[in-house]
Amino acid sequence: MLISLNIENFALVDRLEIRFGQGLNVLTGETGAGKSIILDALDAALGGKVSGRAVRTGADSARIEAIFAMEPVLQDWLAAQDLEPLEDETLVCSREMTLGQGSVRSRSRVNGVVVNKQQMEDLRDRLVEITAQGQTVQLGQPSLQRDWLDSFGGAALMQQREVVAAAYAAFQQAAQALEKRRQMEQQRQQQLDLFEYQAKELAAANLSDPQELEQLEQERQRLSHTVELQQQSYQVYQALYQNDTGGNAAADLLGKAENWLTDMVRYDRDLEPVLDMVAEALARIQEAGRQINTYGEGLETDPERLEAVEQRIIQLKQICKKYGPTLAEAIAYAQRVQADVDALSDGGQSLEALEAQYAQRQQELAAACAQLTELRRAAAHTLEARIIEELKPLAMEKVQFQVEIMPVNPTAAGGDRITFLFSPNPGEPLQPLTAIASGGEMSRFLLALKVCFSQVDPIGTMVFDEIDVGVSGRVAQAIADKLHQLGSRHQVLCVTHQPLVAAMAHTHFRVDKQVIDPAAESTSKNDRRKAKATPEPVDPEPVDTDLLEGFEDVRTVVRVSQLSDEQRRHELAQLVGGNEEAIAFADSLLTQAASRQQDSGTKTVAKPRRNRG
Repeated sequence: MLISLNIENFALVDRLEIRFGQGLNVLTGETGAGKSIILDALDAALGGKVSGRAVRTGADSARIEAIFAMEPVLQDWLAAQDLEPLEDETLVCSREMTLGQGSVRSRSRVNGVVVNKQQMEDLRDRLVEITAQGQTVQLGQPSLQRDWLDSFGGAALMQQREVVAAAYAAFQQAAQALEKRRQMEQQRQQQLDLFEYQAKELAAANLSDPQELEQLEQERQRLSHTVELQQQSYQVYQALYQNDTGGNAAADLLGKAENWLTDMVRYDRDLEPVLDMVAEALARIQEAGRQINTYGEGLETDPERLEAVEQRIIQLKQICKKYGPTLAEAIAYAQRVQADVDALSDGGQSLEALEAQYAQRQQELAAACAQLTELRRAAAHTLEARIIEELKPLAMEKVQFQVEIMPVNPTAAGGDRITFLFSPNPGEPLQPLTAIASGGEMSRFLLALKVCFSQVDPIGTMVFDEIDVGVSGRVAQAIADKLHQLGSRHQVLCVTHQPLVAAMAHTHFRVDKQVIDPAAESTSKNDRRKAKATPEPVDPEPVDTDLLEGFEDVRTVVRVSQLSDEQRRHELAQLVGGNEEAIAFADSLLTQAASRQQDSGTKTVAKPRRNRG
């Protein structure tokens, strides 16, 4: 249940706090007074779309806060989102909107924690059901009618719809695989010849090591410079180990140093570390000399090996040019082309196997759709009976309603086309709802539909924006009774111009606009000027002059007041016509409403209370 709605700098609202009651809450006021702004604010607080016009002129940002009573389903949702509940057992949804350059940036929070759009939409479905003006146009959309029927069918039907969606996805995958295989079959031989040639060429190249080309380049360098390497290795050997030219080799010099240090250590032990380093250096030099000598003696010119290496390098570079550019990429391509050869030569899944798989997926989809159709027929039968039951009290005693289920090509939503057929008058054939129903009949049908949904999927708060538009007299009274009946099981918010509907309210709010002159308002906070509007029996709310600071022009603000019993009399009279006779008629409406409420086992629960704006 919606406890309160706090609005700041939204559209024409500077600051409002509205506390709603249980049962049927109605908002009345002149056309254009701002009633729909209140519902727009609620919609925005729950993640609805907003534009740059949402932020009040002259303000940089707007804020809306909707506070709901905590319910078990909301507790489960909070737990699933890892959000902490509040100590006062309420749920707070807020939306902050900030003007940017040509756009509005907004941020939604739940219990003070920032949430994303998907989370907000998911929560919204658990909090309110908003039926706005113009929604009757959507009644004719087959996809929406199908979704409504499925929602009415409950958890079992929705689960089966998920099964159908999964079966359809598998069928689509099999169909795509089969189509791809058939397209490949048309060009199979041509592609197979090309792939086989490439696979043969790559196999003949015997590719295995991605580093082979680099290693061969190094070997070619060695083989191409064997003579130079032999000469240089001998020179290194002489410099390190044995010098035949009469000079001193490094090993000879280190040997002499070692002998001298050995003699010195006999007199000074502190030189032992130096002796150790020289001895180690001598050992390393001697080992390096032996190794370079072995290397030089092992070098031999090998023209045949050099030629083989150069031919292999040429081959690998050609392979890289065609299938690379690197050797590693050429090896990877060789693996892919072999897989393509296997697929085209039926080494993979054959055309017959794909056709069999396609047929199996098609049968599975058909079976899932058939089961979904049966569940829809059962739901349709129940919905037909309930819709007629709800429409009869709405001055449609002879109405006929039928959910037509016709087969179509399967989709992710099943293999049915759903059409709501309707006949308001005896003897008239059933026809699609939008083709025959008048505006008033569409409004009543939509109301009956919402009532049916509320019985199978109860939601805390239901919102109706002028659901009674286009009706009057007995029909208006029937809608008023239905809304009041709905209010006995749910919280209902309703914007209305119908005095018959307003009279049945548990809580009655008046919405109006006030034109504010800041110069006059700022002269004294204790002597505020009343709104430049037609005088109403409802005392206008005082204006916070702090909000008017910086503005010299006349401003318009929206005010909302909860009406006392006496104020309701005058408001109903205004809805009727506003003269003295209207007051008497308003009294009769209230008396009649009290009687109808008593007959239905409920009574008005409104208490005099002011909403500060």
